[in-house]
Amino acid sequence: MEHWALPMANRRTNPKELPDAVRDAVERTVQATVGGAQSTRDRTRDTLDELVKSAESQAREVRERVREAIGELEERRPATQEDVASLRKELRAISRRLDAIEERLPAKRGNSGRSTGSRKKSTSRSSKVDAARSAAKRSSGSRSSRSRSS
Repeated sequence: MEHWALPMANRRTNPKELPDAVRDAVERTVQATVGGAQSTRDRTRDTLDELVKSAESQAREVRERVREAIGELEERRPATQEDVASLRKELRAISRRLDAIEERLPAKRGNSGRSTGSRKKSTSRSSKVDAARSAAKRSSGSRSSRSRSS
């Protein structure tokens, strides 16, 4: 049998109805796709909003922890040369003020008329230095015991 001899299937299509049916199918497909896309966009937006809120919350917590850690480090850090120089400067100012106060105090009786101003000054300075050193030792001792207990 030759191919031209085969009978063709009879189609019953109305040329007027075919474009309308295709158009309706395409419109339904587009509407379904648009509805799905809108739903996906809404879910994506909600998920991203939650993600952003969570990230902001975690960032706040991390910032707070960093601030606390910096504060703790500031308390525990050893004195720098600038710190020591500043303390020495303050100590000299206090020493000058103390010397001025001691000079204004009435002289002790029973000194047999000798002036002891310079002697008193050197004694008071050495005692001040000794006091400052012992205070520094106490301070460093309490700092190291604090760090051991932490």
